[in-house]
Amino acid sequence: METLMAKLMVLILFLSMIAPKRVFTEYEQWCIADPQSSDDELQAALNWACGSEGADCSKIQGNQPSYYPNTLKDHASYAFNSYFQKFKHRGGSCFFRGAAITTEADPSKF
Repeated sequence: METLMAKLMVLILFLSMIAPKRVFTEYEQWCIADPQSSDDELQAALNWACGSEGADCSKIQGNQPSYYPNTLKDHASYAFNSYFQKFKHRGGSCFFRGAAITTEADPSKF
């Protein structure tokens, strides 16, 4: 009986070492402009997001890597996401007075 118990314990130990581990991670999220927001709402939120020490908006300036497509919606989405990624773990949100929404679909793949 002791031999059977020892073999069972070895088997359990072996299986615990090779069994896949479950990793609980936070789903990746992006913050983008809400398609239902008006241009005025988007512009006000974009100005706020790019304000002092907020989003890094240098890449959506003319002749920069993320300038194109040159639309208010795309620039706002870039700024909102920059801000969200920077501050989400410190209590920052993706609200921008209702001008933004979160998505789990990578917007660079749209």
